[in-house]
Amino acid sequence: MSRYRTLLAAVPLTALLVTAVAGCSSGAGPVVRGSAPAGSAPAPAPGAPFWVDPESDAARQIKLWQGQGRTADAQVLRRIAERPVATWPSGDDPRPGIRKAVEGAVKEKRTALFVAYDIPHRDCGKYSAGGANGAEGYRAWFGMFAEAIGDAPALVVLEPDAVAHMVDGCTTPEHHDERYQLLGEAIERLKRLPRTKVYLDAGNPSWIPDPHSLVEPLRRAGVEQADGFALNVSNFQTNAAVRAYGAKVSQGLGGKHFVMDTSRNGEGPLLDDRDQAWCNPPGRSLGAPPSVSTGDPLVDAYLWIKRPGDSDGPCRGGPSAGTWWPEYALGLARRARP
Repeated sequence: MSRYRTLLAAVPLTALLVTAVAGCSSGAGPVVRGSAPAGSAPAPAPGAPFWVDPESDAARQIKLWQGQGRTADAQVLRRIAERPVATWPSGDDPRPGIRKAVEGAVKEKRTALFVAYDIPHRDCGKYSAGGANGAEGYRAWFGMFAEAIGDAPALVVLEPDAVAHMVDGCTTPEHHDERYQLLGEAIERLKRLPRTKVYLDAGNPSWIPDPHSLVEPLRRAGVEQADGFALNVSNFQTNAAVRAYGAKVSQGLGGKHFVMDTSRNGEGPLLDDRDQAWCNPPGRSLGAPPSVSTGDPLVDAYLWIKRPGDSDGPCRGGPSAGTWWPEYALGLARRARP
């Protein structure tokens, strides 16, 4: 993921999710210290009608630690395992991971949460380099992505970094026209699905300080056909800073709504070592639990888009980007506010 990434117009997201999850109450609520056994399907907290993966890395870690006698640590890690976290389908064929999540969510009458992250020239060749092999490869990939979702309730955060990297110049100009075209096509394809909401990533206030500089690029990428934009993905900016920033972007887009990644922003950003503040910063904690009850008419949801405990990259002793790091996860959970 980028070193800078410190995260409904016609039909409100809450309406979609209440339809998908009859009887789900509102309110973010406290961080749960539940006692559901690892591997079971814990019920999402009030206000978070998204699917919880009972076989997540955190759930498997709980089983391992329980077997090793680390029962106290296992209990703390439930603060991650019992919350809905986005699925990031990987590989040339994303369908298996998506279908697994969709089947689990439909069975529990929940909404599946996904991140589509395979744009060509991804992350400018940095820690999360890769992506599809050219435009046709990406078209095939997001086509499979949409096919696997089908008519199930889903929310997709589309291509973290992709727009902001064009704004900051990291993605070179010769790739811009193709990228705008592909993002627009991906939005159009996903919006053909009857119960899928799409939010195009727009970086964070620490990365692109002038929110107005994002407005035209987001438009060119097709945000007007999406349900909104996403902010603070994989970063640590405070809710207050992200809300204020998002309101300015929204104003430039005629009132477009947005979602916020609150997975690791409980302590805000690291103020020291600014160049590496985005990468596995110490002393951070889980943020506000996932919820569609945000208290802000422009903010459709707080989401855990970045999977808490996944490394940002090989810095500060961490493994490669996207790799589960149990001790870092435990620190995030321990410092979480009740």
